[in-house]
Amino acid sequence: MTLLDLWLSRSLPMCLLIQSLILMALCFPSASMCPKGCICQRADLYPHGLNITCSQSRLKEIPPDLPVDTVVLRLDHNHIGAVPDRAFHGLKLLRELNLSYNAVETLGEGAFSGVEATLQVLDLSHNRITSVHKDAFTRLKARVIVDDNPWHCDCALQQALGGMAHNHEAAARVLCWSSELRNQEGRPFLAVDADLCNLAKRTTDYAMLVTMFCWFAMVISYVVYYVRQNQEDARRHLEYLKSLPSKPKKPDEADDISTVV
Repeated sequence: MTLLDLWLSRSLPMCLLIQSLILMALCFPSASMCPKGCICQRADLYPHGLNITCSQSRLKEIPPDLPVDTVVLRLDHNHIGAVPDRAFHGLKLLRELNLSYNAVETLGEGAFSGVEATLQVLDLSHNRITSVHKDAFTRLKARVIVDDNPWHCDCALQQALGGMAHNHEAAARVLCWSSELRNQEGRPFLAVDADLCNLAKRTTDYAMLVTMFCWFAMVISYVVYYVRQNQEDARRHLEYLKSLPSKPKKPDEADDISTVV
């Protein structure tokens, strides 16, 4: 056996091992990349992206430092109570986001900042969402699912749903649990004909008018009280002056009068 044959016999297994490790690294994401309590797999439809499943992991917040190549992110059936602004910023490949069956109560303007252009499906059903920022869904191109949330139907929600022209079906499924108007509970939000933003403005105007009227009435009452109090003080002073005894004449004045007589 020559030296070349000996070198090849020893190097070949090492090369095969390195090749296997490279293939494993490409096919399976590193454990350090995967959030705790989640399962990370290569996406079938997107070979260069990750499917991250964190369902039923008792999460109370969205995991930080999510892999940038995340394509599908399932966070359903947890205890997540908020979606911070820019929580998914940097996930340039994100196509599907499932936040259903959590405890989210409100959504800010930047909750989905950074994924507006790529996100295709956003599931927010079965949460505790009562209100959203008027621009929370404006730039989203995704199909948004918002069923089974205790919505408070107000101006902000009307503006938010107004920006979901491509999500008319989702907007039609929003039911009012509470409302700025009476007798709207349990009705579809799109059945509300009133302009809730003008209603809020009118309510504010009425409140300002009532406040100004009360302030004016208070000033008038104070002026009337002040005038009456001064009149009463003047009357008492006059009565006091009248009650004083007249000034007695001096003796010199009496003698002068007798001499003249």
